[in-house]
Amino acid sequence: MSDDTDLTDVLTAVGPRLRVLRKARGATLARLSEETGISLSTLSRLEAGQREPTLKLLLPLAKAYGVPLDELVGAPQTGDPRIHPRPFLRHGNTWVPLTRYLGGMHAYKQVMPVAKSGARQTERPEQGKHEGYEWLYVLSGRLLLALGDHDLVLTAGEAAEFDTRTPHGFANAGDIPVEFLVLFGAQGERMHVRVRTGGDEAGEGA
Repeated sequence: MSDDTDLTDVLTAVGPRLRVLRKARGATLARLSEETGISLSTLSRLEAGQREPTLKLLLPLAKAYGVPLDELVGAPQTGDPRIHPRPFLRHGNTWVPLTRYLGGMHAYKQVMPVAKSGARQTERPEQGKHEGYEWLYVLSGRLLLALGDHDLVLTAGEAAEFDTRTPHGFANAGDIPVEFLVLFGAQGERMHVRVRTGGDEAGEGA
């Protein structure tokens, strides 16, 4: 296979990568257009593979998404398994990407500050919904999860999972920043936890 063919394959894959990354961020084309200064039609054509992904277009997109440029174009691995997270701000919260690739499951650490007044969060957070499935685990603090008609307060060590087509929203329910891990599957992938107990092992060996 020629180098030209390899380059064409890389460029062709940029559009789907951009679409997956935008949906994982919960962003619309209109909002992305405002943030980057790239026209709505150009962004749409980029994601559809109908516009060449030039550096002039990819650089502001990489900045908006908080990811390295080589991640947008799907550059090959160098053999180093370590990632170099680049935190980004979204709705006043700090997001730290914990995965390198754009497809499949996405992992983040999210840090949500206390209310500006320093008082405990009392208002119900604004809810949204979208395609996908989400799993979260609270590391520290108190997280208010408004899921549908239910309000749940999760503390350190507690986890929750839900279909993101259900209206949901988050808020800090304590007086210190809340930190939690988020696993999100844009296509609805669920997290599978497998636990092997002594009884299971005995059963398998019987």
